[in-house]
Amino acid sequence: MNIAVNTDPVRKVDAGMLVLPFTGMSLKKNGKELLKELGFECGVLEDFKADAGEVVFLYGTTGKTASGRVALLGFGEGRKTGDYRKAGAAISGRAVDLKIGSVAVDMTGIKAFAATAKSSAASVVAAFVEGCFSGSYRFDRLKSGKTNKKTDDSKPKKIIELIIRSEQAQLAAIESGIAEGIVTGSCQNLTRDLVNLPGNHLEAADIARAAVESGERCGYEVKVFDKEAIEALGMGGLLAVNKGSEQPPTFTVLDYRPAGKASKTIAIVGKGVSFDSGGISLKPSEGMGEMKSDMAGAASVIGAVEAAARLALPVRVVGLIPATDNMPDGSAQKPGDVITTYSGITVEVGNTDAEGRLILADALTYAVKHYNPDVIIDLATLTGACIVALGYSVAGLFSNNDKLAEDICESGMRTDEKVWRMPLWEEYDDMIKSDIADVSNLGARGAGSVTAAKFLEKFIEGHKKWAHIDIAGPSYATGKGGAKVTGGTGFGVRLLVDFLKRWS
Repeated sequence: MNIAVNTDPVRKVDAGMLVLPFTGMSLKKNGKELLKELGFECGVLEDFKADAGEVVFLYGTTGKTASGRVALLGFGEGRKTGDYRKAGAAISGRAVDLKIGSVAVDMTGIKAFAATAKSSAASVVAAFVEGCFSGSYRFDRLKSGKTNKKTDDSKPKKIIELIIRSEQAQLAAIESGIAEGIVTGSCQNLTRDLVNLPGNHLEAADIARAAVESGERCGYEVKVFDKEAIEALGMGGLLAVNKGSEQPPTFTVLDYRPAGKASKTIAIVGKGVSFDSGGISLKPSEGMGEMKSDMAGAASVIGAVEAAARLALPVRVVGLIPATDNMPDGSAQKPGDVITTYSGITVEVGNTDAEGRLILADALTYAVKHYNPDVIIDLATLTGACIVALGYSVAGLFSNNDKLAEDICESGMRTDEKVWRMPLWEEYDDMIKSDIADVSNLGARGAGSVTAAKFLEKFIEGHKKWAHIDIAGPSYATGKGGAKVTGGTGFGVRLLVDFLKRWS
């Protein structure tokens, strides 16, 4: 998507669709005057309420606009940047559905919009652009098009050009917001592409390759450990999960260092299970195809590290991705096995479908021992129990540091990637005790997301600023949570980028 800024009068802006955005307040104040100026009847305003994401097309123009279509777009009350992100997603989605390749948006009211949102003009524009990337996203790379006889190849399948109309005085702020929105929006869509690839198109080696390609594009270092190197390290958790697979595991370290002295070092760890059958503890067949998304945490780490590099944030970001699939081969690990992790802690495998915590355990210990980061955050599609607790829209947050948890929660609210803090009390330790090993990977009945987090806590070597984010619900839209487009959401990228910016 090419994004350009235009300072021409609104009637002279030439695009396939001209978008006139309003908050509820600006609609009452300026709506009738602007529509009359452009040659439209004002009766439509009886039906258009400017709710966030509301779109109404205007017809019957007297030819006073150069654009082929005109649409009214609602920003809602406009009191939060999420209203503008939602609106961007709505209008871009409609443009793609209607095969409109060129869209112009009149943002001359940006100063008032930013004041209403108590934010900067750049932040409002960035949120809107992020929404445009999100709403226009379609995963169609695996479609041949040979079975759809009605496809009109002459019409664009995506938005080719997005024009933001600006007044000269706001030009710098709008250009800044566009630049930031492009980075975050495109990195989120990169994450979605990875999550949407099926297991036969994305193995552990492919996850590592995606990280290497990102590093080469954006100028940060990537190191990939193959199976032999993983064995030499003694990563017993990752190796145990991989035992039933025909594909070797990988452990990938992404290391973005800023040009100057880094203000902080943040480690982010992502679960990279490319396909989760459950292993010997086999999952039910219904919905198993969605388990291609069990590497969403890893994908979000790649997206966030790339964004940090492209934005040149003054903080060192180390991404760590243990990757494998989880298959029920004759050589697969079995319930009851005892394994030794990279930390030296022994684990009784109570259930082979509780595999994500085993590979994360090795990566968390590696992060502490080799990088001594100021903060550790891990993201994982870890438990169905978190979906039971919080649904499909909100991630579960577990942390041993109140300030860190507060900062992550605030980033979640700012970016519409909401998290809710869950307990990590000592009482839950008893639920993962083992009679024959140091710890069990299977908790007692109940509190499944909490006991999973308590398990991970054992492997952070006493680090004082650690957070675990269970993204099982919001990382993949199945239609159950009200999402219009199914598949990977890229959840976590915006959240992490906002957090990194503020911690830097």
